[in-house]
Amino acid sequence: MNLRHSLQRIVLNEDLNFLLTNRVPRIGLTHFMGWWSRIRHPWVRKLSMVAWTTFTDLDLSDAKKTRFDSLHDCFTRELKPGARTVDARPDVLTSPSDGIVGAHGLIEDGGAGKGPQVLQAKGFPYHLSDLLGDDDRAKALAQSLVGGSYVTLRLTSSMYHRFHAPCDARLEHVTYISGDTWNVNPIALKRVERLFCKNERAVLHLRMPTRERLVLVPVAAILVASMRLRALDVPLNLRYRGPNELPCDAAYAKGEEMGWFEHGSTIIVLAPPGYAIAPGTDIGTVLRMGQPLLLPDRPSSRDTPPAPSGG
Repeated sequence: MNLRHSLQRIVLNEDLNFLLTNRVPRIGLTHFMGWWSRIRHPWVRKLSMVAWTTFTDLDLSDAKKTRFDSLHDCFTRELKPGARTVDARPDVLTSPSDGIVGAHGLIEDGGAGKGPQVLQAKGFPYHLSDLLGDDDRAKALAQSLVGGSYVTLRLTSSMYHRFHAPCDARLEHVTYISGDTWNVNPIALKRVERLFCKNERAVLHLRMPTRERLVLVPVAAILVASMRLRALDVPLNLRYRGPNELPCDAAYAKGEEMGWFEHGSTIIVLAPPGYAIAPGTDIGTVLRMGQPLLLPDRPSSRDTPPAPSGG
């Protein structure tokens, strides 16, 4: 076994991984990484890429370009035209990004005044309103999603980091919530309760053609606490000091790029009632942007036979 695989096996040890990625000055390390990754110097870039590829399997075969000015330039790379196929069926919600399915299920009311709950990992529920902002707006939004479905998609550091519209939609509002930078890998999700509710995140309020609400929640993590949205002219990161509530009015066609992480992290998809998890979307499944994620669980008007005419 070569040195690279030996190092990867060591880092996968749960206790050591948790220690190395969480029992450190997370925010300070994230600030440093943001600065370091943008250094446009060939030796810095080369050293960073060697360190990165020592611990991950980086595949750039579908990247629009393969020579990069900095580590950040590689993190935020675009794809070659046609590198992803977007399911064109209008009633299918597609995966907004490449990612690994971490959790999914129904958005259920917790009862006894607890409000809607979902799972971050087996045995670790959290209140949806805590994720969405924990104010009256967030509580109302969470309640409107009861009976709907959720899917958590984890982006590893080597994956394509841009996210796209799951359907034709209009982005009406963004809520930015500053927070911590815990690692979001499965090891941390099994140990840190309400982790997604602690980390920096953005809540994207989308209006579907049916007028129903679809919500995407990009969640930042250690080394990656920065997100860019095409609808906003400012980066959302730990240095952002602007308003937390950001009205928007941006229309997107299905599969159109909405923004990107500046490393790898997580996107939580919250769909209204009437959708079910697409077959084959099991926990641990690796999805690509554009693949079916949620299917209608009721017949569409196109599939309903016409009523017999009266006579």
